[in-house]
Amino acid sequence: MTIRFRAAAVFLLATAIAGTALAQTRGADVFKAKCARCHDANGLATTPMAKGTGAKSFKSPELMKWSDDQFFAYVKKTYRTNAPTDAQIKDVVAYIRQLQK
Repeated sequence: MTIRFRAAAVFLLATAIAGTALAQTRGADVFKAKCARCHDANGLATTPMAKGTGAKSFKSPELMKWSDDQFFAYVKKTYRTNAPTDAQIKDVVAYIRQLQK
């Protein structure tokens, strides 16, 4: 019984790790397609478009303090057309967290 339990635990851990990595990959793809134009590929908001729109660096002290819910709400209000889905936004938020490290 103990071997089965350990095997199940290892499987669940591997699944969780793979799921997180997949979400970050999907988040990176959506970020590049929908966000990088203003926030730059690295999230530092150094593009001319960022300067014109007032986009901030994800490493700014203000945005480093934002919760996932705040990022989610920001993305929801930013797009009037061609908006990412809620699932895509969650993946992008996970990716932004990686950029902030």
